[in-house]
Amino acid sequence: MKLNDRNTTPFSFIKKTDKKMTSSLILAVLSVLLLGCARTFPVFAQWYSVTIYAGLKNTIARFSGLFPFSLSEAGLYLLLAFCLYWILHSLKRPLLLFKNAFFLASLLFFIYTINCGINYYRKPFSEEAGFSEELKKGSTAAELYSLCEYLVKQVNETVPGEDSPKRNAFFFRSMGELGQEAMANLGADFPQLGGWYPYPKPLLNPRLLSVQQLTGIYSPFTIEANYNSEMPFYNIPHTICHELSHLKGYMREDEANFIGYLACIGSDAEAFQYSGYLTGWVYAGNALAKADFEGYCRLYEQLDPQAIEDLGENNRFWDQFEGTVAEVSTKVNDTYLKAHSQTDGVKSYGRMVDLMLVYYRSFSETSYR
Repeated sequence: MKLNDRNTTPFSFIKKTDKKMTSSLILAVLSVLLLGCARTFPVFAQWYSVTIYAGLKNTIARFSGLFPFSLSEAGLYLLLAFCLYWILHSLKRPLLLFKNAFFLASLLFFIYTINCGINYYRKPFSEEAGFSEELKKGSTAAELYSLCEYLVKQVNETVPGEDSPKRNAFFFRSMGELGQEAMANLGADFPQLGGWYPYPKPLLNPRLLSVQQLTGIYSPFTIEANYNSEMPFYNIPHTICHELSHLKGYMREDEANFIGYLACIGSDAEAFQYSGYLTGWVYAGNALAKADFEGYCRLYEQLDPQAIEDLGENNRFWDQFEGTVAEVSTKVNDTYLKAHSQTDGVKSYGRMVDLMLVYYRSFSETSYR
């Protein structure tokens, strides 16, 4: 009996899988080398971020923007289905299963590296904006109180005069477009933040983020800004701007929070202004409560009742997701931040207050007591 001419011996399988292992190793090693180079030579990370990454963003993000839904969310579901299929299909071939898993992990690691990881080591936004020297000076409790007093005033002046809008496709489209506009407007004062921004997308299943107590997430695999569409309304505008700042290559959470704050308070939309000022109050107010609790209580009582209700609603919303999943998510996030030289871990989020103080000082020198 004559066999077909194709080589079906075990050696062909070995050669094929060896090629896959070789490809996996190349991707993994290249990723490690790129991250090591970025960590060792920040000038390389800066160059890469403003050239190579900028090109990738303008290409991949524009492609992802062709889809009205979150491509990364859809990709997650497809990836899970694909992995389940391969696990069931390869149960009797554990070596093949391992090699496929290693290749997938290496590929995702490489995509993460070129679209996100290297950016962690670029020049911080605070340095590019000229805030570094002011940050070194520190601030007094009196300055912090003055900032909080200013924030309370601004919150009260921008409290929405109507009930929260109905959350539908039109609402989310409007929020996304306002977020794009707010971020682009920052280019007038900070050129590095100017230019095109992709449309930020709400997740179809926002509970994926809620159970992890996450308001939004940047997807390096599709270069998309995604946000939690079921969280309290006031959180949405700032989160949109926060995630869009990551697409500009600024990965530090404290700086993304600050950029989001700047975008919101500079927006023409009152809802965005309110979101920015109230979010700023939360961070600065928490810091004031530790430094001057009586002063904090005095200012808190001056907040508009609607703002107090919004803060209470926000706490009640996130409290329902307290548990093991949220704790694990926090620990993973903490480890992730520290792995990328944010040595304070999740505590680095509080450094936003220092940036707010420097910015406030720059335009309101007479506001301090």
